[in-house]
Amino acid sequence: MSSVAEETMPVPLCFPVNGSCPRTLQPFGVQLAIYMVCAIGVLVTVMGNLLVMISIFHFKILHTPTNFLLLSLALADLLLGLTVLPFSTIRSVESCWYFGDDFCRLHTFLDTVFCLTSIFHLCFISVDRHSAICDPLLYPTKFTIRVACIYITLGWGVPVVYTFIFLYSKGIEEKLGQFLQDLPCIGSCQLLYNKLWGWINFPVFFFPCLIMIGLYIKIFIVATRQAKQISNMNKKPRGSKPQTGAAKRERKAAKTLGIAVGIYLLCWLPFTIDTMLDSLLDFITPPFVFDVLIWFAYFNSACNPLIYVFSYRWFRKAVKLILTCQAFSTRTSAIDLYQEE
Repeated sequence: MSSVAEETMPVPLCFPVNGSCPRTLQPFGVQLAIYMVCAIGVLVTVMGNLLVMISIFHFKILHTPTNFLLLSLALADLLLGLTVLPFSTIRSVESCWYFGDDFCRLHTFLDTVFCLTSIFHLCFISVDRHSAICDPLLYPTKFTIRVACIYITLGWGVPVVYTFIFLYSKGIEEKLGQFLQDLPCIGSCQLLYNKLWGWINFPVFFFPCLIMIGLYIKIFIVATRQAKQISNMNKKPRGSKPQTGAAKRERKAAKTLGIAVGIYLLCWLPFTIDTMLDSLLDFITPPFVFDVLIWFAYFNSACNPLIYVFSYRWFRKAVKLILTCQAFSTRTSAIDLYQEE
């Protein structure tokens, strides 16, 4: 009798209509735990990147081309935490999308734009660090505020145009309809689950990563050689201390941003590889595995501020001034945050 009852028991659905997605029911304790973990992740992402933005915007000494790229990167991560992650949390926990098709498309658009913007900015920052370490004499004239603004414009413009074409262009959808897969059921919000997107998204992610890896390998080779040269210069009676301090900051910045790139790769490679393979294997990834991979990638947006806290003394000093409300005074904007380094 129990087996017959189990067979006739209705499967819970997201919506009481034909074609609705089945809903995965979790115990209340599990749901609460997932909500708390995601909420902490969102809070760290928003507050951490907000502190980065306030620090760079307020303190004049931080108004450099590299830091403006960091500011734009923090903005992308902040917007991801504010506009994407709360709705992704509900979708992951409830296993259903309750916000309609139009908002599903907008949510997917913002999600993709902010994530691609992050990798473009990290790639541009790698180019900046390569120029600063490998060509320090010409760096001040090659990488100016104007060049940084151009990179920022490209870092936002290319992802917006690229994502808009595939999500909102009806012509593309009609011409490439054989590649596209309709939503598997009502309430899934998986617009990007199609073979075309999987094939294109992989090189869009992978090639910038190759560029970053190649640049940082060269950076660390040159930085090691420079460190030996500076060590030899310090043995002389009149070594050039200002140049040594500047060189140390450049190498430290390169090392810190190299760590940020490495963590980015660790967070995003599993999801990107799974997306590529999934498109070739007719989307066999279980929803639970997909959620784990995408949230592992999302939490990368919370990592950069934590990396800065442990690596940059100037950032720790800036955060202390901000949290003690001293940053609201216009006089603090001229403080030399590098003074003790």
